[in-house]
Amino acid sequence: MNRQVKILLVDDNEESLIALEAVLRPLQQRLFKARSGQEAMKLMLRHDFAVVLLDVLMPGMDGFETAAHIKRLDQTRDVPIIFLTGTEPGSGAAFRGYAVGAVDYLTKPFDPWVLRSKVAVFLELFRKSAVLMEQTELLGRLVQSDEVLTDFAQRLGAVEARLVDLGGSCSDDEGLRDAIKDLADRVSAMQAAFDAVATSARPGLS
Repeated sequence: MNRQVKILLVDDNEESLIALEAVLRPLQQRLFKARSGQEAMKLMLRHDFAVVLLDVLMPGMDGFETAAHIKRLDQTRDVPIIFLTGTEPGSGAAFRGYAVGAVDYLTKPFDPWVLRSKVAVFLELFRKSAVLMEQTELLGRLVQSDEVLTDFAQRLGAVEARLVDLGGSCSDDEGLRDAIKDLADRVSAMQAAFDAVATSARPGLS
């Protein structure tokens, strides 16, 4: 089952927020609402959102200014922004929206199916990114474990030493000697790969 993720809806019009909720409810995700750019920024600093649906025309801090603030902060700059606005397509607002970092720009009234499908893509990307980060952190913890590193290094070293002994004891059997050499090369490559991973995870490891 896909984990629930968070979506931020930003619009100063309550009816628009209600309409967005109705459109996105079938996705069964957690929906957060903000009625101003300031409120949106406060929420973004407290939550990790998969995508932000941002109205352009708002009093005070408008959508463009809000998007600029989002992209300026390290914590929020990678969150995708979809602009939703009633502005005419030929007004230049779309160009300005992309210029401040939006990934998409839809004019109202928009097709609910189109919006839902676009949002679904960013939800899936967010989930896959989260899984990748978890796996990377797990690998890092495993590699950084002194016990795991020591045990694995010792096992590889023992295998390499045993292969060297075997190669020396069967010098008369060319076929067996070649097979042992091939296996030794594989173990050596494995050792090199392990050393590279360990070094990248623990720069001080020698």
